[in-house]
Amino acid sequence: MIHLEKAVNIIESAKHITAFTGAGISVGSGIPPFRGKDGLWSKYDPIVLDLTYFHQYPEKSWQVIKEIFYDFFGQAQPNNGHRALAEMEKYGFLKTIITQNIDNLHQEAGNSHVIEFHGTSHSLVCEQCGKRYLAEDIDLSVIPPRCKKCNEVLKPDFIFFGEPIPQDAFLNAMNETKVADLFLVIGTTGEIMPASTIPITAKDNGATIIEINPETSNYTHSITDVFLQGKAEKILPVLAQRLQK
Repeated sequence: MIHLEKAVNIIESAKHITAFTGAGISVGSGIPPFRGKDGLWSKYDPIVLDLTYFHQYPEKSWQVIKEIFYDFFGQAQPNNGHRALAEMEKYGFLKTIITQNIDNLHQEAGNSHVIEFHGTSHSLVCEQCGKRYLAEDIDLSVIPPRCKKCNEVLKPDFIFFGEPIPQDAFLNAMNETKVADLFLVIGTTGEIMPASTIPITAKDNGATIIEINPETSNYTHSITDVFLQGKAEKILPVLAQRLQK
């Protein structure tokens, strides 16, 4: 409770707040993390998201991609954690979200300024001609899906292993580390490079770090100023409610 009050006071006095979110915020929406005991990679072979493998065996990759990201993830809805961040933006506290997630749930909850560091499953891209499609406009019963313009195989518009971070997303995220005086680090262990360096860079540039995680992370004992232990969908609504008083 003492830590919560301290976090509220810091948020109220901050000038530019950026949230940095990971898989943990979407667990409450039924989306499991990729790593860990119950993570997706304990059930599926991560090679399906290797870019070279995808190019060589698009049908095999797409069978798993469709099952994970469109049949399963596609049913997910924003949870109270996502909605609380949308409220914090609505009331002028939160400026930007940098998310490692590809599920589009921040936008569906109502956040308008979201930097998708790893891309999004919400759209598909043709690597040949560059044309993009909304995933919902493509018939995924036909695998692999193909571009209507040039007939090449479509790829989900998120980062595969062996693929660089989109330049715009990287530059925009780096800019947030310069302008934010407060980072909310939510639902991320700090293990995935280069995304994991973002809060560290923000701290180096003078930002205060409030961390919300069920367990301690790589950030907790190194850069975190206030640690709120618990699930994002439980803690964030309480924070948002306090800020509206």
